[in-house]
Amino acid sequence: MSDYLRLQGIRKSFGSFQALADIELAITKGEFVCFLGPSGCGKTTLLRIIAGLETQSAGSIFQAERDISLLPPAERDYGIVFQSYALFPNLSVADNVAYGLVNRKQPRRQIAQRVDELLKLVGLPGSGVKFPAQLSGGQQQRIALARALATSPGLLLLDEPLSALDALERVRLRQEIRSLQRKLGVTTVMVTHDQEEALSVADRIVVMNQGVIEQVGTPMQVYRDPASPFVADFVGKINVLSGRLQPGRTVQIGDSQFVCEHDTEAQRDVKVYLRPEDVLARPIAAGDNNVFEGAIDKIEFLGSYCLVRVSSPAIGAQPVTVYLSLNFLAEQALQVGSRLPLRLLPERMRLF
Repeated sequence: MSDYLRLQGIRKSFGSFQALADIELAITKGEFVCFLGPSGCGKTTLLRIIAGLETQSAGSIFQAERDISLLPPAERDYGIVFQSYALFPNLSVADNVAYGLVNRKQPRRQIAQRVDELLKLVGLPGSGVKFPAQLSGGQQQRIALARALATSPGLLLLDEPLSALDALERVRLRQEIRSLQRKLGVTTVMVTHDQEEALSVADRIVVMNQGVIEQVGTPMQVYRDPASPFVADFVGKINVLSGRLQPGRTVQIGDSQFVCEHDTEAQRDVKVYLRPEDVLARPIAAGDNNVFEGAIDKIEFLGSYCLVRVSSPAIGAQPVTVYLSLNFLAEQALQVGSRLPLRLLPERMRLF
C-alpha cells in the first residue's frame, strides 16, 4: 500500500528549545495511528503541524502525494476534534455539524440530509434542535466528531478527544470512534497519553519521548517487544531487575543464574525487563528452569485480579510484581507473608 500521509525530517524549535527532532513517519490510507507519550514529548505539536496550526522549522509533509508543508489549514484535507469539544454554544447541534458545509456553500437540502445522516452515525438522531449545553460531555464529543466528518475529509485528527470524559464514557466512546473509523475507512491520527486507549484502538502506535520517535509498531509489538527502556517503562507495567549477562545464554540476578535467550561472549551488566504476566505462579512443573521461591509482601486488589509484590533472596533486594487472579489467591489461601514458587519466562526477558 502506498503512503497516504508522509512526514519527512520534521523539526520544530521554540527559541532554543527543540520540540521535535527529525521526525520521519509514513501512514497508509485507512490506518488508525496513535501518537503516544508523556506530557511535553511533542505529540500535540506534531499533530498541529500536520493540521497547519503550527509551522515546522524544517521538513516536509505529503498527503495523498500532495505537498501540504506550507499550506494554510483551510487548504488541507482534514477534520479535527479537540479535547475541549470546541462547539459553538450559540449554535444548535445541527448548525454545529453543518458549519463546514455552510462555509462550502452547499445546497440547504443537501446540508440537512448530511446532518441527519451524521447524527444517526454518531448515535444521536433527532438531537439537531438541541444546544451543546443541553448535552453531556460524551454527547458533545460525538457532535464534535460529526462536525469533523461532515465534509468527508481524507484525514481525521483527534487531539486527546476523550481525556475530559469520565472513565466509563471514555471506554464506550473510544470503541465507537474505532468502529466508526473502520466503517468509514478514514485515515486517522489520534494523540493520547493514555496507553490503554492507544493499545485498544490503534493499528500502529508511535511512541514519542522528548521530541523523538522511540518506536513505531502494532500495539502487540510495542507491548511485547519494546525497542528501548523508555518504551518498556512507559507502555504497561514492568519489572526491572539488575543483572549480569553471562556467556552461554544465562543472566545472573542476585545470587541466582537464570536462562535467557541472549547470546553473548562477554560478561556485561544489564537491566532485565519483564511484564508482571511474564512471571508465572502456575503452571510450574518439575524440571522447569528459572524457578525460585518468594514471599508475598504486598497485595494490590484490582478487581478480578491482584498485582502481587514478591520478594526473594534468590533475586537479591529486588521485588517482582506478578498478576494473580482472585480465584488463585483464594484457592491457594495466599496472603501477605505466604510463600510461593515463581518462574521467569526466558523468552519474555528483554535486556537493555
